[in-house]
Amino acid sequence: MLYAQVHLTLPAWIHDHVDLGRAYPGDADKVALAIELSRLNVEAQTGGPFGAVVFGPDDRIIAAGVNRVVPHTTSLAHAENMAYMLAQQRLQTPRLNDVLSPITLATSSQPCCQCYGATIWAGIDRLLIGASAQDVEELTPFDEGPLPADWIGELNARGIEVVRDIERDAARAVLRQYGETNGAHY
Repeated sequence: MLYAQVHLTLPAWIHDHVDLGRAYPGDADKVALAIELSRLNVEAQTGGPFGAVVFGPDDRIIAAGVNRVVPHTTSLAHAENMAYMLAQQRLQTPRLNDVLSPITLATSSQPCCQCYGATIWAGIDRLLIGASAQDVEELTPFDEGPLPADWIGELNARGIEVVRDIERDAARAVLRQYGETNGAHY
């Protein structure tokens, strides 16, 4: 029988750690939440060490995601993609900033090559990043894949502002913790 449906979910614990009514006015607050979700995902053994949160113009959460690759047996269930898909469903649009702007994605680590492409098409205006791709590759067994040499310039040319190294030490600590468990893929 041909599979004709995909069903992806976030772990149940996420509802206790995401407050849709709270505003996160600063960039550091936004990224700190993404990092906290990545840490909780590792501790709960519900996925890899990555978290991402989509924020609307009022600095409130539209959607959040964590890495669910292994639990869902799909390489597409990265934290950024999970957050994008949930935000797109919530706002009923494939391009988020067509209905609200500015849209911000805060992520615990720099998007890999897959999430980079999704970022271009998801309709975000700002990308806030904790750890770098080099941090991910140094501290974990992950290969982040190739990006254009001027990946930030490419995003900027498409109207996406990129801010890096926000709460980087905290993001690196989660990656280190995960890497020290020999990169167990939960």
